[in-house]
Amino acid sequence: MARTVILGAGVAGHTAALHLRRKLGREHEVVVVSPNSKWNWIPSNIWVGIGRMSTSQVTFPLEPIYRRKGVVFHQALATELHPEGDDDHARPYVTVRYTDPKRQGQVETLEYDYLINATGPKLNFGATPGLGPDGNSWSVCTAGHATEAAEALARTIQTLKAGTPQTLLIGMGHGTCTCQGAAFEYTFNVEHELKKAGVRDRAEVIYITNESDLGDFGMDGMNFGHDGRVITSKDFTESLFQERGVKAIMSAAVERVDPGVVHYEQVDGTRGAQSFDFAMLLPPFRGADMQAFDRAGQDITADVFAPNGFMKVDADYTQKPYDEWRASDWPKTYQSAAYDNVFAAGIAFAPPHAMSRPRKTPDGTLVAPAPPRTGMPSGVIGKVVAMTIADRIQHGATAHAHEASMADMGAACIASAGKGWRDGTAAAMTVYPIVPDPEKYGEAGRDTKETFGEIGLSAHWMKTLLHFLFIYKAKARPFWYLIPE
Repeated sequence: MARTVILGAGVAGHTAALHLRRKLGREHEVVVVSPNSKWNWIPSNIWVGIGRMSTSQVTFPLEPIYRRKGVVFHQALATELHPEGDDDHARPYVTVRYTDPKRQGQVETLEYDYLINATGPKLNFGATPGLGPDGNSWSVCTAGHATEAAEALARTIQTLKAGTPQTLLIGMGHGTCTCQGAAFEYTFNVEHELKKAGVRDRAEVIYITNESDLGDFGMDGMNFGHDGRVITSKDFTESLFQERGVKAIMSAAVERVDPGVVHYEQVDGTRGAQSFDFAMLLPPFRGADMQAFDRAGQDITADVFAPNGFMKVDADYTQKPYDEWRASDWPKTYQSAAYDNVFAAGIAFAPPHAMSRPRKTPDGTLVAPAPPRTGMPSGVIGKVVAMTIADRIQHGATAHAHEASMADMGAACIASAGKGWRDGTAAAMTVYPIVPDPEKYGEAGRDTKETFGEIGLSAHWMKTLLHFLFIYKAKARPFWYLIPE
């Protein structure tokens, strides 16, 4: 009997758990540890954040799903990793602290044969003074945050209806943020709601970002093949901003968020202050901040995790100039660099470098979009890691590791720009590969025949369909595994 412990029940962790349970006999244990009792389809949080979906439409309880599938569930937070065990534990183990109200605060150890770190991001609101729902801005990172943002947006719309002009600021709350796509979606969903409410003419909508160009998305931009020609994501995105009358503050590192005003520094050294009546600003991400200890109890956190808290895997973490980075630096198997029975999936693995060129202000402030690895890549990686572990349990530790390098992986993304069956809009984009590879594809960095984008109502219908499909898949309904990651 082998036990696999999975830390985290987001897209990567939940996907890994379901595939492991599907591939392994019941004599093998699959254990999931998550501080949250519910699964959240995060891409639809933007619709919660404008009041067009409820929390119940984007979340569901995990425990009934796991009970039905034969997965052991602990509502707890992993705090320590002991990959060599110790005198009291023959096998490696993790220490967890329960967040389950019935066992609140209790501490337990869980031994494992294999471990998947799929803890996702820690929302690092503290990196920017005043950032976040406990400060002076809103967020859509969780369903609860999105509900609060929707309530604040509704108040702003009522103020506009009363005749008072309002400024709405949406975007990145720090110079090293990722998830520009989510901020882009929320910006245009808010703009769409203002228009539907008849108050767009009294509202100023401003997007603030650490991107060097619109359409960068932390991916160094994209070059879309279209009717025999190439259209850059910069041109594609700029046209939407102009059409919708949305202003943009580019290359900005937000320094602090005071009540009603954001202070920022731009790459060229310009310092500015933007007043607002409503602000939704995303935080930077960190790893889960677990500590790691060897058998003797010595702290080996720096050997297992990068300084940002994400786990080191089979990537090339050599420090080198941007122009020397290679697509081949990216991991393939997501196996820990230190322990071959430990893996990291989804956001939990440490990327070897950014995709977009990092820049600094004259004062040394880093303005560098972190590389995205949410959604489809997280699901694919979660499945691949699960397949590797299943093969090793069934065929021995030398079984071949499955691979899914983001430098060889394509992704499809549908970015909502307004919800509505008749007047909704979304941008449907595919990119191949996710990590640009100039050595293989030249200056474009990607295959322009496989990288393209279109915007329209049909893409909105597709995004809505995907919402229901992925909820169905995550609930492990019949033939769930036939739905691609």
